[in-house]
Amino acid sequence: MDKDRVKGTVDEVVGSTKRHIGNMTGNTGTQVEGAAQQLKGKVENAVGKLKDAGRNAQANFKASQESNDSSVVVHREVVVSDDPILP
Repeated sequence: MDKDRVKGTVDEVVGSTKRHIGNMTGNTGTQVEGAAQQLKGKVENAVGKLKDAGRNAQANFKASQESNDSSVVVHREVVVSDDPILP
């Protein structure tokens, strides 16, 4: 899991809590601050998910390349003939 996802989740929870406290106390500043922190957390979480997806895609690509490399079999046959028709 990417560190941005962890940080994003924390910011979302803290922001949501601040927003609710602002709602209960009627403090508009706390409401706005909480909503902004919550949004920041959502963005961080999305960035972390993209990073995770990129790493997973890269790992899957490497794994598929390695399996392709190991499954390649080269078969060569040498024919030696005294027949003048065969090259």
